[in-house]
Amino acid sequence: MWDFIQYGERIALCDAQGRRMSYRQLVEEGEVLSQKIGKRCLVFSMCTNQVGSVLGYLSFLNHRIVPVLLNAHMDVELFQRLLDIYQPSFLWLPSEQVRKITDGQAVYETYGYALVKTEYQIEYTLFEELGLLLTTSGSTGSPKFVRQSYYNILSNANAIAKYLELDETERPITTLPMNYTYGLSIINSHVLVGAAVFLTDASLMQKEFWEFAKEAKATSFGGVPYTYEMLEKLRFFRMDLPDLRYMTQAGGKLSPGLHKKFAEYALEKGKKFIVMYGQCEATARMGYLPYDKSLEKYGSMGIAIPGGKFTLLDVDGKPVTEPYVTGELLYEGDNVTLGYAECGEDLSKGDERKGRLLTGDMAQFDKDGYYYIVGRKKRFLKVYGNRVNLDEIDTMLKMQFGNIECASGGVDDCVCIFVTESGKEEELLSFLAEKTKLNKVAFKVVQIAEIPKNDAGKVQYKELEKYYKIAEDSKQVK
Repeated sequence: MWDFIQYGERIALCDAQGRRMSYRQLVEEGEVLSQKIGKRCLVFSMCTNQVGSVLGYLSFLNHRIVPVLLNAHMDVELFQRLLDIYQPSFLWLPSEQVRKITDGQAVYETYGYALVKTEYQIEYTLFEELGLLLTTSGSTGSPKFVRQSYYNILSNANAIAKYLELDETERPITTLPMNYTYGLSIINSHVLVGAAVFLTDASLMQKEFWEFAKEAKATSFGGVPYTYEMLEKLRFFRMDLPDLRYMTQAGGKLSPGLHKKFAEYALEKGKKFIVMYGQCEATARMGYLPYDKSLEKYGSMGIAIPGGKFTLLDVDGKPVTEPYVTGELLYEGDNVTLGYAECGEDLSKGDERKGRLLTGDMAQFDKDGYYYIVGRKKRFLKVYGNRVNLDEIDTMLKMQFGNIECASGGVDDCVCIFVTESGKEEELLSFLAEKTKLNKVAFKVVQIAEIPKNDAGKVQYKELEKYYKIAEDSKQVK
């Protein structure tokens, strides 16, 4: 799948532990690793942002071995549950974790990673174009995976490389887990063009990250909305980053105010800020906002990627043809994935989506054809007969209160506003009542220790449900 040999001695991967690998070595190591496995089968790949982890992933794809990408530090019980359901033939994991595996034998080790042959005997029928399995939400223990084909991965990597104008001189640094679809897309699109990818598990909040970034002369990084909220608090705009060429954002809608700030910074400093839109069900990216429109169209997620197409559908399933009318976003393209798997037997399924994906996102387009996400189809409540968009509530609060740590949820007739700070309850309620024209009693402010997020920084709204159990009769939050 990947034609790495053409890049020869160019550096492909370099991690914070000091490991380096050229494209030629990547090909050679991949040959050895695949021979140790010896067949097309299922492998659980326990991911870190290290050379050995990426080596395994790229080698598996090139030799038609099907990896399931999981967080190396996921909960042990959840990991065991997935093992029981899928029964993979091999595990690819950090060498220090081998001692924790009691039902398997280590058969190979390189670059800090070990290949463990499991005791499972099952031989699945794998759909011939199935290339990869990814979770839809970072590092959960859900048995539901997205089935991605080789064509999905390659077509999306090509589209991303095209609209970002990538070449072999790029030096991206990781800020996201590689088992997260956005983080993985950064690796895919850069190795495609022969760039050097710099790998670290350090967070933006650690000085080690910035030391490594400067040492690597990193030219780009990507982030979710939470990443950019943290960067603003870190006084990123004052940093001296002469090698930085561009920044990308996806994984949720960035508040318009923050979008504008980073667009202004990029234009002032001669850098590029590119907001993107995607879902794991479309491999990674579906839309992007060209950097030269970043300020003019701030708040927009842009236009469809090369080879893709957007359509808005109204409540009757008919195309929306007028600007500024809300509809559900439909995407069509070669990167739309095959479908889901919830057990090993599902791995024989073929293409169930046929290149069409109803995203579940509600959107509008403007008179120039640029799209704006206004919320999730399921992120709406009925409050005293009024339809309330919870995503809009979150955006309004962050714009008004300086990117306050908050998230909304609730049930019909009661909107819960979760915050990590105390003392602003009355101010929040008054603001929301004024903006929504609803009575204050429609809202309840709930203080919690932290807003639950997955390893990609996305709010886990499901985790908030334990705070608002509704009595069927009273409709009151308990």
